[in-house]
Amino acid sequence: MNQVVEHRVLPGAEAFYAPGEGARAGTALALIHGITGSPISLRPLAERLAAHGFRLELPRLPGHGTSEQDMARTRYSDWLSAAHATVERLSNQADRVVLVGLSMGGAISLDIAASERHPKLAGVVSINAQILDRQRLALKLGPVLERVLPRAPAALAGLRKDDIAKPGVSEHAYGWMPTAAGNSFTRELPRIREGLARVRCPVLVVYSRQDHSVDPENSRALLGLLTAATTTELVLERSFHVATLDYDLELIEQHVVGFVSGFGA
Repeated sequence: MNQVVEHRVLPGAEAFYAPGEGARAGTALALIHGITGSPISLRPLAERLAAHGFRLELPRLPGHGTSEQDMARTRYSDWLSAAHATVERLSNQADRVVLVGLSMGGAISLDIAASERHPKLAGVVSINAQILDRQRLALKLGPVLERVLPRAPAALAGLRKDDIAKPGVSEHAYGWMPTAAGNSFTRELPRIREGLARVRCPVLVVYSRQDHSVDPENSRALLGLLTAATTTELVLERSFHVATLDYDLELIEQHVVGFVSGFGA
């Protein structure tokens, strides 16, 4: 029997954890990265939030931060389960948990909130989340393509490499998308949208006015679909899709801290 060995984790793509300190350690933040990405995209934000005293975990989702071959063996259900496990761990350590998700991580965060599995989940921060169906022909043909084309350029799925306004910055995401793995996410989008009506916790919807990977219409639609009592909108004027590595990092930090502080943190 052949043993599957995962490739070495890319430098900087390791999971990150902070135990928190002082009164704010009672609030835990779970940061969830996007598809083909890794903790690299959220590490600066994680470190800034940890400096405020919050307990924090930034996991590396299965198959990410190593190689496309590892991602090809995983599916959306694996990534969702890993995020659920993170929330569960933090729920055992803190008084309340807030999810902060970038891109697909935002969709996962909303999916978890809709599941109502975690009583201590106090809020969600969605950053440039994908919730609408992709309109590209390649994605519409996804079920056919995955049978004949095991991987495709990420750009074919609409993911622009290093969609960051700030020069010289890279999130080191995969350049290729394993088609079956990618399709496992897009197939879940209708179910995720349907579940938004069950999201009861406050949601901070953050999105870039210029985003070349996820149309800003996704976040505008999200604002209309959420029925939560408290929904807040933050529009980023200077950043592209990977806003957490871009010019508005400090602005995102400030708004996340303010949002979380509303829960008694």
